[in-house]
Formats: sequence, C-alpha cells, structure tokens
Amino acid sequence: MPKNKKEPAVQNEARISEIQIFEKVSGIIETRKYRAGMFANSEITIMYWEIGHYINSMVLAGGRAVYGKRIVTELASQLVVKYGKTFDTHNLRRMMRFADKFNDFKIVTELASQLSWSHFIEILPIKSEEARMYYAKDAGERHLGTKELRRQISRKAYERREIANTHISDASPIPFNVFKDPYLLDVLGLHENYAEADLEKAILIELEKFILEFGHGFTFVARQKRMTMDNDDFTLDLLFFHRTLRRLVAVELKIGKLKPEHTGQMRFYLKWLDKFERQSHENPPIGIILCTTASREQIELMELDKEGIAVAQYWTELPPKAEFERKIKEILVQARERLNRRRLIASSDVTREIKYFYESKDDEQIK
Repeated sequence: MPKNKKEPAVQNEARISEIQIFEKVSGIIETRKYRAGMFANSEITIMYWEIGHYINSMVLAGGRAVYGKRIVTELASQLVVKYGKTFDTHNLRRMMRFADKFNDFKIVTELASQLSWSHFIEILPIKSEEARMYYAKDAGERHLGTKELRRQISRKAYERREIANTHISDASPIPFNVFKDPYLLDVLGLHENYAEADLEKAILIELEKFILEFGHGFTFVARQKRMTMDNDDFTLDLLFFHRTLRRLVAVELKIGKLKPEHTGQMRFYLKWLDKFERQSHENPPIGIILCTTASREQIELMELDKEGIAVAQYWTELPPKAEFERKIKEILVQARERLNRRRLIASSDVTREIKYFYESKDDEQIK
C-alpha cells in the first residue's frame, strides 16, 4: 500500500520536470531565434551600407554625376536579374543615401545591432544630422518599432526636446535631453472643460502612453504623493523616478497659465523629497510643472532651471499637420533666438569684467 500511495507523487514530479524542461528548451529556442533574426537584420543593414558606400566612393568619385547615374541604372538592372527587386535603382539610391548620411561605419555597426533596415528608411529623409542620430539612438534604446518611430518623427520629438533644452543653463541641476516642450497629451482623450483631476486620472489610465511621450528612463512611483509637515498635508500630483539619472522627478499638472505660487509649491516639494524621500545613492530630485500656457520669456527671467525646476506646456489636442509643424518650428526658432541672446549677454558681461580688472597695454588686444 505505501508504494501505491507514493506512485502518484512520483508521476507528478515527472510531469513537473517535463514541463520545466519543455519551458527551458522553448526559452532557448525563442532567444536564439530572436538573436539569429537580429543578427541577420544587422548583417543585411551593414550589407546595404557597404553597397552604398562602394558606389559613392568608387563610381561617383570626382563628381561624375552623368556617368554615375547611368552606371547605377545598369548595375541595378543586373542585380535585379540575379537577386531580385530589392536591388532596383530606387533601393540602390537609398543605400547610397544611407552611406552618405551615416558615414561612420563604427556607428552604423552599433546601430545595426539594434535597428532594422526599415528603421533607417524612416530616418533617412530627416535633414539634420543631430535629429537623425537622436531618432536612431532613441529607437534603439527604447526598442521602438518602425510604426512608433514614424510617430515620434511626425510628432517632432527631437525639436520639442531642443526647445526644452534652451530653457536650461549650464548652471542648472537639470540635465539636458530629459524633458520636452510642449508635451503632446492628445493620447489621453480629454474633452473640453476638463479639470486637473481629470487630467491626472487620464494619465494613470494611459500611463504607458504618457511615459512613452514623457521619455526614456521614467518609472512611475506615486500619485497624489502625500507630504506632511507641522501637521499640514500637501500632495504632489505625480512622482516618477528616472533610472538613468537616479533622481526622483516631481510632476505638477496645472490648467491655465503658470503662476508664481506654482513655482513656490514645487520648491517646497523638491526640498521635502530631498530631505525625507531621497535615498543615499540618489541624486537630488528635480521637478517639472506642466501647464496649458506659459510665457517662455517669464520662465527665462525667473531662472527656475537653476533651482531644478523645469516648466513645459502641454497640448491635449493637435492641430492639423501643416499647422503643427509651423507652430513647432516657430517656437524652436524663438527659443534659439532667446538662447543666443543669453549667450551674447553672458559673453559681454565677461568682457566687461575682464576690462574692469585688467588694463590692456598698447600692444595687447583683449579678444
């Protein structure tokens, strides 16, 4: 009888073992299949770069445009016969553009390990080298598919990051390339006359989309973070942690214009977080106030960035494509003009200080 009682247990253990073996082997297969696919995609992308680079450097060397155009057409017709439509004239020219726009082979090999050829096709039309590298690195770091990459490009993620960067000075504890301005929160599906509570609730419902818009490295910590001091309770709308920066990031949501009391409120939150919430291995917290409208001239005047506070607008509705692109371009141009003015003022201040403390001799010129 004892033996009979033990037999089901032995069979059950055998079944468990078989399941574990199957799952382990399946995991190995899936991992290796994925890596094999990534390796194949990488090799294909590098092959396209090498083809484009060879044609650019050998066939088109010396500006032989007419000859180059004819030879590329003839080469494409021969390659199509042997290898298929992938190597037609249109795609060969795309490979040539790829090698021209991404001319550092080391960078290409690094990016090719993360991005497919389809990713590069989306990036190639971008004129700015800085923007191309931003989208390529962002897609690689966040493992974005081509659809999401296309969406980030169409929503001017790079330009909005650059606008936010112009608000930050070298003396600021806020790192560059963390925030955007404006943020596009149309994904939240908010209607007219919404309240701050509605905005906060919508963000939590669509948290994944919000973080995707917010940027790489953010993880959600708390909603309505309670802070108590002297028997008074205060609540921060949203609290995030940035894994790369190792900082708590406080987020306040405001409807309407930025007001002085909003900045005072954020100062208190940051000091409280720094004293009671920050861990020993973390950097000091930073904060961002999101509001529907804000005077960027006023933000610059207050120099909030030096206190670890960023301010950005958010849009819950997007205008038509042409109008959206015009607005973003206009905001970016104005932001860069303000940045250049600040640099000129700073440069002139330094010059005046030098002239005040040092007398130049007749044969010396202060540059």
